[in-house]
Amino acid sequence: MAVVTHRTHSTQTIHSVSRHIPNPLHATLLAGTVPLFLGALLSDAAYFRTYQIQWSNFAAWLIAGGLVFCGLALVFAVVNLIRAEHKTGRPLVYFLLLLATWVLGFLNALQHAKDAWATMPAGLILSVIVTLLACVATWIGLTNLRAGGEA
Repeated sequence: MAVVTHRTHSTQTIHSVSRHIPNPLHATLLAGTVPLFLGALLSDAAYFRTYQIQWSNFAAWLIAGGLVFCGLALVFAVVNLIRAEHKTGRPLVYFLLLLATWVLGFLNALQHAKDAWATMPAGLILSVIVTLLACVATWIGLTNLRAGGEA
């Protein structure tokens, strides 16, 4: 933690700037969700254009992998939320984004468990939403500069 001191005439102001570096395992799990959900989105897009059933199978497997990574990152997010001094702000937003990603990803997995012809267009729409949520959650989770006691 770095301490920044500003001196004025007779007063001294101390602002603490804490750098929070995520646990390497947490960062790996969190960052791993993006390519898995993105791969599922691209596979869904390929299936939507070609109707080759194997693309739907690829998407289903990639979604399952993304759910595993996201679920384990969610465990770290819960621990971070419990340990946070302030239960609002970044830790809560990060937790809620990851939770929404996992829940919608699970619904996407259920959608992909249907017959391949029945997965479209809902599977593609859910894949877009889940991928965007995973990107935003990863962005917030891997941002390592938190100032003003918001750790």
